[in-house]
Amino acid sequence: MMRFLKSLGLAATLAVSVLAAPASAQSALQDILSNGVLKVGTTGDWNPMSVRDPATNSYKGYDVDVMTELATDLGVELEFVPTDWKTLVNGVVAGNYHMTGSASISPARMKAAGFSDSYIAVEILPFTTDDKLDRFSGWDSINSADVKVATTLGTSFEAMVREWFPDADITVVEAPARGFQEVLSDRSDVFVTSNIEGSTLLTKFPNLRQIEIDAPRAPTPIAMLLPQDDQVWINYVNSWIELKKASGFFETTADKWGL
Repeated sequence: MMRFLKSLGLAATLAVSVLAAPASAQSALQDILSNGVLKVGTTGDWNPMSVRDPATNSYKGYDVDVMTELATDLGVELEFVPTDWKTLVNGVVAGNYHMTGSASISPARMKAAGFSDSYIAVEILPFTTDDKLDRFSGWDSINSADVKVATTLGTSFEAMVREWFPDADITVVEAPARGFQEVLSDRSDVFVTSNIEGSTLLTKFPNLRQIEIDAPRAPTPIAMLLPQDDQVWINYVNSWIELKKASGFFETTADKWGL
């Protein structure tokens, strides 16, 4: 009888413990499917990845096509949430959106957020205007006290220019301003950006020039930022990426946008 009562008491204790235990957090995947909306954070200022039209508040670009395809396969609506580079990671951590569009994978971002598998890569190049081109030859020529280098706060480029050009005069602007605009307006001499954005800027602004270098720097895989502790959602997105790679979707979309 005593043994039975002890067993009954232990069972009651375990039951109370289970009831008192906090429920596990719901995955973003369940939230998306329950509410019928995929929320994606995007800056809308990285051409041709994501470009926002302020007149219509609509977006176009490589990322837009990718996220539209993902939302279609999920069977939900797509909502773009405006953000900027300095708060891109914070928005994922705070749950303001379920994921971001394309972002370079970096150790700093990895401390707070998760990443999907990569589906495209970039490398970094330096740019100036036509009237200043003869001042530069190679990466080392930029690292000089008489050279003004512009970059955008919170981007991976900001950390790069600080590391690569410690002797230069570095100007950091905050979005929606961009480093390349500082150079175009003659307030700075040089900016660095990805080969993806650089090619679109060279087409759009005829007076921009790529500085001649021996080789690009910082080849970087690109991926989507995701909640770090949501393995269910990460697994879904990674499996989706693999399926779309196999079908040729990423290759076709890259060709469409000249990547």
